[in-house]
Amino acid sequence: MAFGRSSRKGPPPVEPVTLKILVAGGFGVGKTTLVGAVSEIRPLRTEESLTEAGRPVDDLEGVEGKSTTTVAMDFGRITLRDDLVLYLFGTPGQDRFWFLWDELAQGALGAVVLADTRRLGDSFAAIDYFERRGIPFAVAVNCFEGADLYPVDTVRSALDLDAEVPLMMCDARDRDSVKEVLVAVVRHAMTFTDHVREPVTT
Repeated sequence: MAFGRSSRKGPPPVEPVTLKILVAGGFGVGKTTLVGAVSEIRPLRTEESLTEAGRPVDDLEGVEGKSTTTVAMDFGRITLRDDLVLYLFGTPGQDRFWFLWDELAQGALGAVVLADTRRLGDSFAAIDYFERRGIPFAVAVNCFEGADLYPVDTVRSALDLDAEVPLMMCDARDRDSVKEVLVAVVRHAMTFTDHVREPVTT
C-alpha cells in the first residue's frame, strides 16, 4: 500500500491579539465574581480574610455576608474570538490598596466599572480615576438580588456619565452577561482610540 503526502494545507495558525481590561468598582461590588464567571483558566486571586482589626479602615457599611477582600488583584483570561484574547485584572476596592491601581492600569485598553445601585457613590472614585487618565471604560450595574432596579437613564444621570460611556445591566455571576459587558468595553475602547488618533484640522 502506498502512502502519499497530502497536498492539502490548512490555514496558518492565528496569532491572537491580547488586550488588557481592568475590572474596578467599590468594595464588595462583585469584581472577583465577575472575573471568575468568564475566566477560561482558574482565576488568580489574592484574597485575605476580613478581620476586626481592619474594620476601622474598611468601609463595610451595606456589604453583607462578605468575609474576604482582594488585596492585590484578581486575574483571569477569556478568548472572545480565535484572534482576540482578553486578560482581566480585577482591582482591589478598598482605599488603602489604591496605590496598586497605577501599576495595574499600565497598558490597559479599557476598564469595566462595576456598580451597585444600593451604593452608587462607591463607583465615583473609579469613574474619576479612568476619566482623569483618559482610559475608556464602561459601567456595568451588577443586579444583586433584592436591589431596586432603575432605568438606565436614571443611573446614568446619578453617576453623571457622559453620553458616550456605555452603561448596561449585568449579572456578574453569569458568563454570557459578563461577555456582553466585555464586548461593549472593547468596542468602546476601539472607538475611543480611533477618535483620539484623528488628526486635528484647522
